[in-house]
Amino acid sequence: MIKLKNVVKLLLFSACLLLAPLPSIAADDGYGYPIPGSYEASILGTPAELMPEPPAKMLTRQLVLDVIPGRQKPPIFFYDEGLRCTFAYQEKKAPLVFLIAGAGASDRSPKITALMMSLYQAGFHVITLPSPSTSNFIVSASQSRIPGDLTEDAADLYRAMETAWDQVKGDVEVSSFYICGYSLGATQAAFVAKLDEDRRVFNFSKVLMINPAVSLYSSAGRIEDLLKQIPGGAKKQGIFFNRMLSKFSRFYRRGNFVSINDEFLYAIYTEKLFSREETGGLIGLTYRINLAGMIFSSDVMTNSGYVVPKNKVLSSTDSTFDYFLVSTHLSFFDYFNEYLYPHFQKLRPGLSKQAFIDSLSIRSIEGYLKSSAKFGVMTNENDFILTKGELDYLRQLFGERTKVYPRGGHLGNLEYKENLAYMVDFFK
Repeated sequence: MIKLKNVVKLLLFSACLLLAPLPSIAADDGYGYPIPGSYEASILGTPAELMPEPPAKMLTRQLVLDVIPGRQKPPIFFYDEGLRCTFAYQEKKAPLVFLIAGAGASDRSPKITALMMSLYQAGFHVITLPSPSTSNFIVSASQSRIPGDLTEDAADLYRAMETAWDQVKGDVEVSSFYICGYSLGATQAAFVAKLDEDRRVFNFSKVLMINPAVSLYSSAGRIEDLLKQIPGGAKKQGIFFNRMLSKFSRFYRRGNFVSINDEFLYAIYTEKLFSREETGGLIGLTYRINLAGMIFSSDVMTNSGYVVPKNKVLSSTDSTFDYFLVSTHLSFFDYFNEYLYPHFQKLRPGLSKQAFIDSLSIRSIEGYLKSSAKFGVMTNENDFILTKGELDYLRQLFGERTKVYPRGGHLGNLEYKENLAYMVDFFK
């Protein structure tokens, strides 16, 4: 999988260099996050000077969990020794917050690390978990090895949390348990909290959902729609990516820049090197890259023959690049219709496609969410994974527990100091 990871890094690197933020472009509405565009904010995130200072010292250790004892792993995943989580701990009694990463993100991705540092600085223990859509989670912690069903993913996450807690509970004192997730992880956090109502292992007293999807199916469709902005559509994504990278490289050479720094990013911004359509296309393409990794890992673990020929054993030295290319041309709807839904239809006879789609939404647990005062939501007015109706639904469902910022796109303002302060205050 080394080649696949390199492609992902290349894409994310180029995508992060689209535009540079200018503090002067923020609306005068009292909210200091500076980037007005939804796509631009989502790609650029938060300027470093607007992030809080990191803790001077943070006690952490990597957890490698044997969540499913005895699981056999194909040779291609020789490097996967267990589910990787990060544990940040205080030297005194404190609440413990479980953090669930967004789609495709590991336990040490920049966004989950920012959340962890802010919570740690405020005096919390923290355990970060990778998304159930990551290869590591599919290989080491997913019971079905087929991510996408919110109920099953929640059960897998809960099992991972129990395993993590069993490993650390002798080392720390915990006063209470909280849970927080962002993006897909936020939606999953709601289902994990509901499961805990029955299991009662943690008795979560507070649950924070940051930029959640109301409907997994609906939000995936909105991201897939971004690929329609590519000339020729998603089928031309390879040509599109090469053209974007070429445009970036030519600009770099033409300007005689010494390094990729603030000066270079400012020049890209002022020259308007990338259009809004191109920006949206790159977001969609990044999503497809993450989806491809998920599909490949699931297919190999289940021996389904969806991408890799059935019963073909990939060794640690086999190239996976051709399978990766095939996977990048599969949309979420291909995955849903041809792989995910058929699997659960076999397990649940009589399950209609619409009933399954409905189950992939927080509307399916609306009664629980409305009745529980433990939930809070943070999101943005211009988060492109939500329709206006879905944003209104969040406001109606959670009422005054809903914090909606005027801008920030999807997770763009997650690391902004005001947002992180709000998160800490919610848990305090």
